Amino acid sequence: MKKLYRSDDAKLLGVCGGIAEYLNIDPTVIRLLWIASLFVSFGTSAVVYVVMAFVMPPK
Repeated sequence: MKKLYRSDDAKLLGVCGGIAEYLNIDPTVIRLLWIASLFVSFGTSAVVYVVMAFVMPPK
């Protein structure tokens, strides 16, 4: 069973890297999608990112 963890390959807090490892895709794709979502969601995704950083356990 796969578990969602923060990644050691962290640019900020490891959330995007952890999601990319879980989904088995390149972390750059997740990071670019997250940056795009910042503009679309008017910053709400930044709050979600911080919450996920505290909720997701480190690897």
